[in-house]
Amino acid sequence: MRFKSGKVKGFQVFAVAGVNTVSFAVQASAAARKGLLGFAVERVDPKENERYFMQGFKVFASVIPNPDKNTRVSTFDHPVQSFVWDDFAAKPGRDYEYIFYPLRGKPLNLDRSAPPVSIKIKTEPLFSKFQHDVFFNRGVASSQAYSRRFQNKPPNELPPAKQQAALDWLSRDLDEAILRFIRQTKNGDTLLCCFYEFRYRPVADEIKAAIDRGVDVRLIVDAKVNERTDNKGVFHASFPRLDNLATLAAAGIAADRVILREARRNEIQHNKFMVRLKGQNKQPAEVWTGSTNMSTGSIHGQTNVGHWLRDATAARSYQAYWELLSGDPGGQAGDSSATVRQKNAALRAAVEALSDVPLNVTAIPVGITPVFSPRAGLELLDLYVNLVDSANTSACITLAFGVNQAFKEQLKDNTSQSQIVFLLLEKKDQPTPSNRDAFVTIDASNNVYKAWGSFLREPLYQWTKETNAKALQLNQHVSYIHSKFLLRDPLGDDPIVVTGSANFSNASTKDNDENMIIIRGNRRVADIYFTEFNRLFNHYYFRSVVEATAAADPNTNEANLFLKEKPEEWLVKYQPGKLRQKRVDLFVEMKGLG
Repeated sequence: MRFKSGKVKGFQVFAVAGVNTVSFAVQASAAARKGLLGFAVERVDPKENERYFMQGFKVFASVIPNPDKNTRVSTFDHPVQSFVWDDFAAKPGRDYEYIFYPLRGKPLNLDRSAPPVSIKIKTEPLFSKFQHDVFFNRGVASSQAYSRRFQNKPPNELPPAKQQAALDWLSRDLDEAILRFIRQTKNGDTLLCCFYEFRYRPVADEIKAAIDRGVDVRLIVDAKVNERTDNKGVFHASFPRLDNLATLAAAGIAADRVILREARRNEIQHNKFMVRLKGQNKQPAEVWTGSTNMSTGSIHGQTNVGHWLRDATAARSYQAYWELLSGDPGGQAGDSSATVRQKNAALRAAVEALSDVPLNVTAIPVGITPVFSPRAGLELLDLYVNLVDSANTSACITLAFGVNQAFKEQLKDNTSQSQIVFLLLEKKDQPTPSNRDAFVTIDASNNVYKAWGSFLREPLYQWTKETNAKALQLNQHVSYIHSKFLLRDPLGDDPIVVTGSANFSNASTKDNDENMIIIRGNRRVADIYFTEFNRLFNHYYFRSVVEATAAADPNTNEANLFLKEKPEEWLVKYQPGKLRQKRVDLFVEMKGLG
């Protein structure tokens, strides 16, 4: 939900509340900014009967000249020097009041005489009866919180009492949501599953329990025989086939419940969805989708999202797609080249026949539009590119495997006055020897801002050394950003959210088995996705800047780790046209305020 405070002495606070994250912006007049050192932020929780000032991260050097990893401060004395701020530790379905106290004076003699600005908000419930529920894991194993709570140790190396605590903290209820979706199926219901990776025992065991209580469970799992020996002579066994088969056997799931997706062995069955059909009449009812593979690394390591959709029409579309894939369509091992081409073309045509895909923004209907792959052309990818490039105010997108050239070609003629675009990447966008395309740079001159997966490799004053999901033995390939979602004008009246399994790439459009849903006009869904994108982008943007500036000048970061002692030293970053001010403007101009 979206909220705004009243105006107090030139200040006004705006907020967007998700499930666990609340994003704020403060509008301040020129007079209000004069002499401002920042804000002390107090949170009031009526349910818990708690009232306290929020913790801060930076300190005044004149007050604490040598902070270390044990330093803990409050915004009461070391204020937030920003007009954009987030609370990443809110609880679901909770009423809060936040009070922003403008501070002036000197660090050792703060002037607290300015009247505060209060804003009341309500977070979204974790589980609801709404059409959509959205679940994000923590996705930040590379964090100060994990370092301090669990000493950067892999969960399986922690004492038994802490192992589950670490996994629960990393998952942040994503695993519970998956299990609950399965548990809510009843005797006589049908559960149609389609998984790329099926190697997370808690989910496998829950599915076996559903079978045992009379649920008609059917699974399609990727079982492609894709073993190979690389050019260094190293043998790579078929993945995820062997892991999937081992998990099915260990959980005791009978072979007659499983369909092995073996055709088109050079492509991947990349779906991660479930469809619930109610009762003996098999009425389509609900869908679980998103980017989350059924694996430990997907649930507890890299960033991922699960999306619970209660919509009969969408469920019917997913049922039809599942039934199409259940025949293991496409070219099979042993087929001639001509037969492979014919079968693959037939598969693409059958997928395209399942639903009409809008070719431009105006053709996207209000509500839910499921789209599936593989497809014959790139019209669907072109639509995603157009959604970003034609946004009125802003667009946000997560890209696990680089920025597709189509996005760059469309965005490269944008200017600093165009819509603002945020890209959250697994790796820094830079030329690679294996990419034959000419490298196209898009950056702040195009109003495009990028953050990428990174972590603090060494301690920085009060920041301690961090780790990442790969070092924690949670992931082998994608260590940070695995989610696949796109937001167009998320704070507008007509937001569009695209989410699912596809990586916004040529392969995910033309080759892989994939599913996405396009959601138009649902501000609640947009708010949840926006606040979580904000959380992840801010987390990795800081680390990306540290990484980039350290490579250029190791001394640059040291100065930025302290609060500014003079107001003008931080307020200069909020001049018109600066990134920080652009972000404030997004909140000030947002629609649908409560």
